[in-house]
Amino acid sequence: MSRLMIISAAVAALGVGAYFVTTPGPSTSVSPADPLGAAHAQGAEADIDTSSIAEMSLGNPDAPVTVIEYASYTCPHCATFHSGPFKQLKADYIDTGKINFVYREVYFDRYGLWASMIARCAGSPQSFFGMSDLIYSGQSTWARAGDPTEIVGELRKIGRLAGLDSDTMEACLQDGDKARTLVAWYQENAEADGIDSTPSFVINGQKYSNMSYAEMAELIDAAAE
Repeated sequence: MSRLMIISAAVAALGVGAYFVTTPGPSTSVSPADPLGAAHAQGAEADIDTSSIAEMSLGNPDAPVTVIEYASYTCPHCATFHSGPFKQLKADYIDTGKINFVYREVYFDRYGLWASMIARCAGSPQSFFGMSDLIYSGQSTWARAGDPTEIVGELRKIGRLAGLDSDTMEACLQDGDKARTLVAWYQENAEADGIDSTPSFVINGQKYSNMSYAEMAELIDAAAE
């Protein structure tokens, strides 16, 4: 069984309040944590219909190049990408309609799952990406706020800053079915694309690990030819 399946099943079975042995930190490799046991993990995702999960995308859906980013909200390297290279990518390729950009969440831990549920609570892709910017820019604060209560409290602050009311946020955070479906969706995609670290990029079907913006631009230009 792959490491991704073990982690995903553990989160799905435990729902929104799922605990991992690991905690958010500087590492960007998936670390196994299976408190439920491998036998339970093997079938935990099998019967979940993930068709309700919307792809969050920007740019031109008919563009000749599709760039998929796999990222975790608790990954420092992902925050670095979104604070700089992503803004260049958006200006040069997304806003100009040269690519279709798709963002897919990776769940290293329950905190990343909570952040994802807050971001998706925003609704439209534009609002989702706006919320994601706030989550990444505040990562060093909320992801290391202390215990789980303090961390989710910081995420609620971000949601309120983005205009979400308390009732809406609580409904999103308490939606255990949505949490399990998100994890199953993540698992399906990550298994299909062989994702084992973040950020990872899939450019027209080819997987790449983290890279400089210049390297990414070169790959995009080559894929468009």
